[in-house]
Amino acid sequence: MVRAQYGASSARVDKGGGDFATATDIEAERVVVEVLRAARPDDAVVGEESGRTGPGHAGRVWLVDPLCGTLNYAARTMLVAVNVALRTASGIAVAASADPFTDEVFWTDGPSAWVRRDGVDSPLVPSGESRLVDVNLDPPFAIAPDFRAARLLADPGFVERFRPRVVSTTLAVAWVAAGRRAAYVTEGDLQDSVHFTSGIALCQAAGCVVTGIQGQPLHTGVGGLVVAADRETHTALLALIGNQPAS
Repeated sequence: MVRAQYGASSARVDKGGGDFATATDIEAERVVVEVLRAARPDDAVVGEESGRTGPGHAGRVWLVDPLCGTLNYAARTMLVAVNVALRTASGIAVAASADPFTDEVFWTDGPSAWVRRDGVDSPLVPSGESRLVDVNLDPPFAIAPDFRAARLLADPGFVERFRPRVVSTTLAVAWVAAGRRAAYVTEGDLQDSVHFTSGIALCQAAGCVVTGIQGQPLHTGVGGLVVAADRETHTALLALIGNQPAS
């Protein structure tokens, strides 16, 4: 659906605060939900566009982000992801982030993480070698003024050690697991996020270092996310984040 409608003029649905959905977001979510409903009719689904549907007591909940990178897509930029994750009582059981334009699917069954190309699965292997760090610059800025991503990019220590990237889609989180990025940084409350849950699960299964933005356990304190390919990269980023002035 995302590939088929790329480049076509698509109606926008205003969601407030400068955010919007396109007709493609809505149609892509409908397709994903139909697949899940046919396979798992007793499960609940939380979709970015349609909200929660299905049994209220369901112990299995699918988190669906049908088009992560809507603004990119609307601007005819091929940097988007389709994210699906399954939350159970014991945590995230499986997750996938698909790149519609490279035809790659990054996926995890919990203990391991893979990328599927042309029907062949290869293990995801994180690496900090690129020194490329994706930083989310999109509002809202949940913990400003204590932390602002723009200040991190201006820190001389960051410029000396890393090279910034801003792709504005959580596909970049999967890229950390795949060794294409050294790290990813964002603020915000990411608990059960349809945008981030898949990427976080991929990175954890691949062996990345995954914490909140201040190095705290994920989904605690001020929230946020620092996911790094290795401990050295993670430690360096936490030090740079800590350089920002407190309010």
